[in-house]
Amino acid sequence: MVEVLSAGLQTSIQDLGRVGWRAAGVPVSGAMDRVSAIFANKLLNNSPRVAIIEFAWPAPVFQFHKAATIAVVGADCCPRVNDVEYPSRSVLSLKARDILSFKPAKIGFWGYLAIKSGWQSEVSLGSRSQYVGVTPRSKLASGDTLAIATQSELATAPYSSVKMNVSHFSTAKLCVDQGPEWDRLPQRAKDLLIGRPLEISSQSNRMAYLIKSRLNYGAPEIITSPVQPGTVQLTPSGNCIVLMRDAQTTGGYARVLQLPEISISQLSQKKLGSPVEFILK
Repeated sequence: MVEVLSAGLQTSIQDLGRVGWRAAGVPVSGAMDRVSAIFANKLLNNSPRVAIIEFAWPAPVFQFHKAATIAVVGADCCPRVNDVEYPSRSVLSLKARDILSFKPAKIGFWGYLAIKSGWQSEVSLGSRSQYVGVTPRSKLASGDTLAIATQSELATAPYSSVKMNVSHFSTAKLCVDQGPEWDRLPQRAKDLLIGRPLEISSQSNRMAYLIKSRLNYGAPEIITSPVQPGTVQLTPSGNCIVLMRDAQTTGGYARVLQLPEISISQLSQKKLGSPVEFILK
């Protein structure tokens, strides 16, 4: 068992999301940065689909009541075990009663905590991802206890660190594809969306990232149509919205661009207020 001593503000159990429920209006959900989540599980020889814990800052604090092997990747957050600091992006062997915490991230926004064999939370509609309406809560709370598979104490070396391409977290250039309504935009609007500095608004969340731009052109609304994570919508008032993992399944705003999977993960790791730039593939 693992106890959540402090939940932080944005700590949740996620996996790669719910498949096959979009027709019923259920969001995909899942890890904001799939690249980091899959990498964390790979380090422990887990299936890429097993559950991980996703967190931002203030970060959570956990106490382990069983020995466990974990991997911490994603944002550059330097895990601490009983106040002893380890390198970011580490595989750690914890003993019973160890306390795990994290330093503030210098680079990146989301951190990921994987555990050998995955977090053993309840499965709802084929996924362990927390999302209100499908699961009782959208986040972990202080005092929660989490079930884990039994592991041998100190089954591996105390810790090892791994390398990950830092550009995944630092790049401001995001590759995008044209969306279904791209050709309805005048050239002046296209020129302001592509290859120009934009900014991530502080109003962004797991449902959508609001992008600040100098665009003074609003796209007409469309008949409600399918949308998905990575869809870039342009509202009639000129707001630019990138739908993220908890996004709705349909929308009535023009779908002007589409981020591929890698770009969704890269965008999710940008801190609020950071610059971004869309590059057409």
